[in-house]
Amino acid sequence: MTDERPGAALLRLVAVMDTLRVSCPWDARQTHESLAPHLLEECYEALDALESGDPAALRDELGDVLLQVVFHARIAAEAADGTGYTIDDVAEGIVAKLIRRHPHVFADVTVSGPEEVKRNWDAIKAAERAEAAGAPVSVLDTVPFGQPALSLAAQLQRRAERAGVPADLADLPPGDPAPTGEGDGGAGEARAGEALAGADGAAGGPAVSDIGAELFALVARAREAGLDPELELRAAARAYRDRVRAWERSERG
Repeated sequence: MTDERPGAALLRLVAVMDTLRVSCPWDARQTHESLAPHLLEECYEALDALESGDPAALRDELGDVLLQVVFHARIAAEAADGTGYTIDDVAEGIVAKLIRRHPHVFADVTVSGPEEVKRNWDAIKAAERAEAAGAPVSVLDTVPFGQPALSLAAQLQRRAERAGVPADLADLPPGDPAPTGEGDGGAGEARAGEALAGADGAAGGPAVSDIGAELFALVARAREAGLDPELELRAAARAYRDRVRAWERSERG
């Protein structure tokens, strides 16, 4: 008899992944590093399916995202140096985190609404990081800088806003364009290093171009209007794509 309890299919997925890791030559040779591009790619494909409005496509793409989680956990379980963990460790970790960061659900904290929930989440997260590091940390420390620049700017602003950072700090003063390092015999590289040093707290900070300042301000404008700048730009990109396709069809007659 098939187990129809919620989550039963996840156990079957784990079993299939175990079999593939042992019996499939391609799956057996994968590492965290080799799978890294797929992790990002599958997330983007899921976002694309979400924007398409096709529930079946989104379901399929979410399955591909889930596979990446299970695959990475299976690889980690093989570690023999004491750093390994299993899919159960991953699940238990997120369960504990959700309970810890929702004291208004699992404890006796009272909140006024969704915004206070977000503020509490950030405060609890910052306290956890401070305890782990043994020193105060910035509310921006966990923002991943590897993400696309537009979503990075939006996430930085959201985090800062929830922490009570003054809104006018988003009004960046434009300066000299950021160095490119092209054709300057390494001077640009040195200046870039100085700019990065500035970002870490040295006087002056990194140079900001007029365009960079305008883009950052546009992100702030979008957020003030209740819009996600990344999604707005993606919508504009799709509209442009459709216009180009229409032009191509007209050219072909």
